[in-house]
Amino acid sequence: MNQITNFWNHFKESNFVFLLLNEIPKDELKIHFDKLIYLLHQYNKDLDLIIKNKKKGAELIITANGNPYLFKEVELLIHYAPVVERWKIIAFLQPETNLTNYQNGTDKPLEYYGITLRISEMYFIPLENPNKPTDLGIKVLLKNYIVHKDNPRLREAVYVHIEHLIGEKAFANDIAFIEIGQLTNCNDDLIELYKMSNIITPKM
Repeated sequence: MNQITNFWNHFKESNFVFLLLNEIPKDELKIHFDKLIYLLHQYNKDLDLIIKNKKKGAELIITANGNPYLFKEVELLIHYAPVVERWKIIAFLQPETNLTNYQNGTDKPLEYYGITLRISEMYFIPLENPNKPTDLGIKVLLKNYIVHKDNPRLREAVYVHIEHLIGEKAFANDIAFIEIGQLTNCNDDLIELYKMSNIITPKM
């Protein structure tokens, strides 16, 4: 419990720094951010946090990086979260609800350890496992797979993009396996990646 208390106490004391992200010098911001991460990792070294600034406040997201074995750890931490003015404290990455930029192809590229991918340029094909017919698998197809295929971080980068798109719990619970390949003109039955939530949770 001490680690949980320490984490939330520090967040309460320094939350204004993260609200004013754009007005605080980067060096000072890094000190506060590193301290918050350090205290989070005292509680569990495999958890991460994301801070998103909104017009009327900010969000603090505690993520297990898609690892279902850590979900209970996230839920316990959030259970003890204090009420902090102008903050929304959230367990897990939530599904993206505004898909307009992906549909229009105006989404910003996401960079992950030097790998740049855009969700609007990513496609997938559903896969089946004959031995486990209820398992949903997908093959993700990338325009620049050939460029990045030897990068050991590629799989992680694809996973992060999918988590941000469909939410962390759906990513962990609903997709059994993922393959990655090159997008070509010969690929049939392609589905845009941003439509994945329709496959996982069909709209009525």
